[in-house]
Amino acid sequence: MVSFGQSSGTPDPLPLSALAVKSLFLTRPSLMQYTATREELLETAGDVFSNVRDGVLRVRVNHTYPLSQAAQAHADLESRKTTGSVVLIP
Repeated sequence: MVSFGQSSGTPDPLPLSALAVKSLFLTRPSLMQYTATREELLETAGDVFSNVRDGVLRVRVNHTYPLSQAAQAHADLESRKTTGSVVLIP
């Protein structure tokens, strides 16, 4: 099973016994595990931004809208006409 967040709502219940048969388990990472303190948040964010700057990580922007079309961008998000990131350009 793969979870891509909860944009579609809460998943259907899954009986734990179905997982136990093969010793399977579910876990869900949380940002708080990596940024429990402000110091950790700033350090981690600095690492990410450095990696973006150095080309280690590449930011992919799927959709852009002029800021004047913010309402349309929100409508497209809500109606699931977009996938990936959406950026408003001032």
